[in-house]
Amino acid sequence: MSNIWRPTCSLEQLRARAAMLAGIRRFFADRQVLEVETPLLCGATGTDPQLHFFRSQFDFPPQSRDLFLQTSPEFAMKRLLAAGSGCIYQICKAFRNGEAGRYHNPEFTILEWYRVGFDMKQLMAEVGELLLSLFSAARPDLAIECSSYREVFVARTGLDPLVFDLSGYRAFAAAHGACEAGELCGDDHSLWLDFIFSLYVQPALIGDRVHLIHGYPAIQSSLARIDADDARLSQRFEVFVDGVELGNGFYELTDADEQERRFDREIAYRSSQELPVVNKDQRFLAALREGVPDCSGVALGLDRLLMLLTDCKAIDQVLAFPVAHA
Repeated sequence: MSNIWRPTCSLEQLRARAAMLAGIRRFFADRQVLEVETPLLCGATGTDPQLHFFRSQFDFPPQSRDLFLQTSPEFAMKRLLAAGSGCIYQICKAFRNGEAGRYHNPEFTILEWYRVGFDMKQLMAEVGELLLSLFSAARPDLAIECSSYREVFVARTGLDPLVFDLSGYRAFAAAHGACEAGELCGDDHSLWLDFIFSLYVQPALIGDRVHLIHGYPAIQSSLARIDADDARLSQRFEVFVDGVELGNGFYELTDADEQERRFDREIAYRSSQELPVVNKDQRFLAALREGVPDCSGVALGLDRLLMLLTDCKAIDQVLAFPVAHA
């Protein structure tokens, strides 16, 4: 028991983290993007049924209220955008309940940034520039590869993700020994896509590439704009290196009425699945109504990024005190 106080990462890893954070700050300083800070404890949280949150009780006589540890700083940062902040970024902690494993810790470090006037493709290009700059010493041969979600899904599975072919999905899962898929996914198209993509598509996103996968199905995008040329698609992209998901980005939805409708659908789904009750973030919706400028935004998981930069196999190796040692 005498060593239970020790960090799980090495001093070398602490220095590598500091160098990574310094590199990120230089990158944004060179582009005159403002670093900001927003609360981790807020009076509301997101409605996404896939994200499980931490709730805290704030006692302040004569009243008490629920506060939530944020799964992302997104809503607060968009309130700053509505107030005229211009392009902004933040490095902070985020929290997701029920997540622990090789690539997951319930408390993790996130980089989130918003570029006013950027469309999705412009932001994808900037994500690529940032990652190539951070990997320049460790992996100088790394290059950028952009592909559509539909392209990589069809190539790996032979299935069209934009057409809900339940029998085809079931047959594919059975052929690959995933007998539990039917019970896990039921008749939910989005769950089937998540299941098949994570197990059979994502592992192929490897090699000396930063893979930028864009054009996700519209049913999987709570906060992204729908593609103006194809309503089945959203203006969403994800970032992968060595088969590891590093980030998620959007050409941001700024229509308050459409955003509220999406919140209502997610709240109804939560109720049908007996998930914890959440309320819509009215301050965020008010900011959208006031006017969030056209922008694109992305969040990158910095602990996973540090794993790849330092060739570590588990997140505990890059955290001083992961949840089992906190």
